[in-house]
Amino acid sequence: MANVVRAALVQATWTGDTESMVAKHEEYAREAARQGARIIGFQEVFNSPYFCQVQDPEHFRWAEPVPDGPTVRRMRALARETGMVVVAPVFEVEQPGFYYNTAAVIDADGTVLGTYRKHHIPQVEGFWEKYYFRPGNLGWPVFDTAVGKVGVYICYDRHFPEGWRQLGLAGAQLVYNPSATHRSLSAHLWRLEQPAAAVANEYFVAAINRVGREEYGDNDFYGTSYFVDPRGQFVGDVAGDTKEELVVRDLDFDLIDQVRQQWAFYRDRRPDAYEGLVRP
Repeated sequence: MANVVRAALVQATWTGDTESMVAKHEEYAREAARQGARIIGFQEVFNSPYFCQVQDPEHFRWAEPVPDGPTVRRMRALARETGMVVVAPVFEVEQPGFYYNTAAVIDADGTVLGTYRKHHIPQVEGFWEKYYFRPGNLGWPVFDTAVGKVGVYICYDRHFPEGWRQLGLAGAQLVYNPSATHRSLSAHLWRLEQPAAAVANEYFVAAINRVGREEYGDNDFYGTSYFVDPRGQFVGDVAGDTKEELVVRDLDFDLIDQVRQQWAFYRDRRPDAYEGLVRP
């Protein structure tokens, strides 16, 4: 019997406040559950604007504890209500002065399985993230969820192949990549990098981008979110580039074994020859 997981993602426009933004995502999750989805993921810092377009201390107000902050508590309740696994990216404050770009992974019964903290922090025009976030320090965990083994890699991380490979070595079957990337900067890479990572590491990837313009800068977030399979092929259509959208797709996890047997990339790795990759 095929091991098919119905998975969902949401690309959304900013509503103007956290309460309505979280409520909107809750409604999308309920609709995904009605369509039979068993897992859903949201965009980078989904409950806030992408405030990193500017450097302003007022934006530390968006930070909250994980897993005990208000948004993750609501996501836990949502997971219990819908019976879905939820990947919820938020701005995390661990203690005063310790802030991270984080995603909480919540199992279908509402249990917080753990968190991923973004490793690679950009500091370029329109993406002033080092002003807000420390680099992630929790490694590349893969979470044993109700639907299978799920990992997370956040936005700018996607440009670095090492983390993608760590997730594959840890057994990931599906990796969510919540993002906030704008039209003029890297649109030509968007449909290239995640399919390439899916092929190189032989798992499914859910690539999520915000959509629309927000009040803190000129970034034009272009959506075009998608699922891609271990052969690098899009699963169904790619989402549009101007409007928010719920994307629900069936992912055949049996394809992972088929591809790994056929292409055998993991068999032919040479970690004994890679020492130079980690030298300063």
